[in-house]
Amino acid sequence: MKNIKFTELELKDTVLKAMDDMGFETPSEIQSASIPVIMEGFDIIGQAQTGTGKTCAFGAPIISKIDISKKSVQALILTPTRELAIQIYEELRRLSKYDRVRSLPIYGGQSMDRQISGIKKDVSIIVGTPGRVLDHIRRKTLKLGDLNYLVLDEADEMLNMGFIDDIEEIIKSTNSERQTLLFSATMPRQIKKLAENYLKEDVRHIQILKKSLTVSKIEQYYYEIHNNARLESLCRILDIDAPESAIIFCRTKKSVDELVSAMSSKGYNIEGMHGDMKQNQRLSTLSKFKNGHLTFLAATDVAARGIDVENITHVINYELPQDTESYVHRIGRTGRANKSGTAISLVTKKEFIKLRQIEKDIKSKITKKTVPTIQDIINIKSKNIVTKVTSILDTEEYKKFEPIIEDLSKEYSLTQIAAALLKNTLDKEISTESNDDSLNVENSVRLFMSIGRRDGINIKSLLEFIDHTSNVNSNYIGSIDILDKFSFVDVNENKVPLVLENTSGKKFNDRRVNIEVAKNKN
Repeated sequence: MKNIKFTELELKDTVLKAMDDMGFETPSEIQSASIPVIMEGFDIIGQAQTGTGKTCAFGAPIISKIDISKKSVQALILTPTRELAIQIYEELRRLSKYDRVRSLPIYGGQSMDRQISGIKKDVSIIVGTPGRVLDHIRRKTLKLGDLNYLVLDEADEMLNMGFIDDIEEIIKSTNSERQTLLFSATMPRQIKKLAENYLKEDVRHIQILKKSLTVSKIEQYYYEIHNNARLESLCRILDIDAPESAIIFCRTKKSVDELVSAMSSKGYNIEGMHGDMKQNQRLSTLSKFKNGHLTFLAATDVAARGIDVENITHVINYELPQDTESYVHRIGRTGRANKSGTAISLVTKKEFIKLRQIEKDIKSKITKKTVPTIQDIINIKSKNIVTKVTSILDTEEYKKFEPIIEDLSKEYSLTQIAAALLKNTLDKEISTESNDDSLNVENSVRLFMSIGRRDGINIKSLLEFIDHTSNVNSNYIGSIDILDKFSFVDVNENKVPLVLENTSGKKFNDRRVNIEVAKNKN
């Protein structure tokens, strides 16, 4: 099967022509293994990782077999997230470029009336999230009695998101003679039970070994950090590595929001993506990231499903994932198309056991690195500035500024002037005031602040408030927890007196803020 061609898979000529337009050359492993079996009419259980070409594996044969003379929905594709639903829909639309097969994505956050109107327009394929599909079934605006094909894509992720009951209810609303195609990266017990209950006895099992999502071209590193210094450690690493495009993974939606606020306040070009964000915002963020207008994308594992972006240079585990499968999924988003990539994980001492288990599972060494000191960053950035200055000196572009320097040289030496200009440039990128190159932010004190969400405070505005009132910048701030009526902030112990003396008693949004050392971390 290694040298098989698409033309040998009995797909429609129009589909083959569309695939040729899309730049498809030879089938991937999951495509060459699945397409012939699907074309023969068997149910399948396909176990393969993200990024292996599953959409074409089920989309090409379904479009080839759709009967366009029928006016009912013939195929339903269930997927865990809106982003993945849209991505699948877009690929199906390209695959059916030369056919009259209409597809429609349906998901939460979009107008119900608009979706109902779309379903009535002789749609052959529905791509949707379980919750919204079930809404339509219950409203009787989506009827699946004539369904020929049911696809459960990323089944394990739908299980993790709590959709298992919805999926079973949807399946019971379909034609029992349908062909069912189940794809999942992992096969937990509930997915196996689902397959036993709803797939035919002659189901075909197709497993693409994990080696198909190799990490061989991905350089993997970890940094041992203190939990309170997680943000500062990340920023220093980014300043040294200077990624062109990076996904930063967090475990929770709250972590994504906090990271985006904190990094934005430091001047990083970052936005976040998670399930609680409005659909338009998520699509806008993804578009900017794809087009290179956004350097950093902070995301949860679920929100990142369906993100198919080339040229991601770095994947960063701001927080380690729960299991090895998720780790492989994450880092597999870099180093694609035979390109190299870098995976970075921030790890506390308590997480070493988990890290060692990941190394054991992937049979690969994750190399330890030391978090850069501020002096390291100054040295690297100074070197870059000197390189740029040297290139400018090779031209005539600097001459119009000579009179300014000549005037300054009457009072200062050229060395002093150059050093001052270098400091001015570096001050815009890093804090050169800190002498704490050891990053010993763990020695921090937890402060109670008498303002919370109801007062309009967020992480960014809180950091700006402290910086403005006591000249303590975010490098000295650790964990921040903003609640409804009050907040907790971890502050470097050496800076606590400044915050208590200068910030406490000041007003934020016309409300006086009381600050005191917290009694405990609760």
